[in-house]
Amino acid sequence: MTKVIPGWHHVYSGKVRDLYEADDALLSHLILVVASDRVSAFDRILQPEIPNKGEYLTTLTHWWFDKLDVPNHISHEVTVPQEVQGRAMVCKKLEMFPIECVVRGYISGSGYKDYLATGEICGNELPEGLAFGDKLPQPIFTPAYKAELGEHDENITFEKVVELIGQDNAEQLRATSLNIFNKASALAEQVGLILADTKFEFGINPANGEITLGDEVLTPDSSRYWSKAAWEAGDRKESFDKQIVRNWLAANWDPTGDTNPPSLPAEIVTETSAKYAQLISLLAR
Repeated sequence: MTKVIPGWHHVYSGKVRDLYEADDALLSHLILVVASDRVSAFDRILQPEIPNKGEYLTTLTHWWFDKLDVPNHISHEVTVPQEVQGRAMVCKKLEMFPIECVVRGYISGSGYKDYLATGEICGNELPEGLAFGDKLPQPIFTPAYKAELGEHDENITFEKVVELIGQDNAEQLRATSLNIFNKASALAEQVGLILADTKFEFGINPANGEITLGDEVLTPDSSRYWSKAAWEAGDRKESFDKQIVRNWLAANWDPTGDTNPPSLPAEIVTETSAKYAQLISLLAR
């Protein structure tokens, strides 16, 4: 159930975020982005929620926006309403690209499955013999087409991105995504973390025509973080994200079937919340 926020009205809910527009017509260029405690996996919203998750995501997004020299969608024109302080951002409305700009520095997740089947990820040919969690020769841009709620995102080639948004926009999204990933990886490494992969979302700011970073950025929901010490010791499962949820769900439910996912056990909920908190304590200390 969405929260009632004076001065704002609800317009959309995604898997995790709720969007509100201002009642004041003079603020029609702004959007209030509220991060809920909902958690999703395999493109399904799960129960129960993860305590404090929305605050964790918002805190880390703000921290990364401050570190990155990239235009972002935060607006300081009005303050965040008291009802959602700590878990919301007042943002400029963007004309969003229908692309998830995924960057991988290590091989894992759906990229590893694609690699096993084809030897490449999104048209990027990779060396033979890579194992799960191996570092790639260099980070690669592996975009996805953003699906509607309830549908699966589709991994696509760079050539398909060009078809969808044009050559210039495609090249800028790729270059910017790789630059952000490289900077974020270096910062993460300083605190003993590996940024294995992440996704960015961009849009055009209609006020100036500038490509602008939107949505969340480099959070445990959009990124895969590993302990560097654990990785060097051969452990590729020590992650600071919702992989705990994915692993439990994969072991207890068939995501390709028609049944609804089961409720998450209390210990999985508690462990996931603790991992989010630990990541923030490591990065934003």
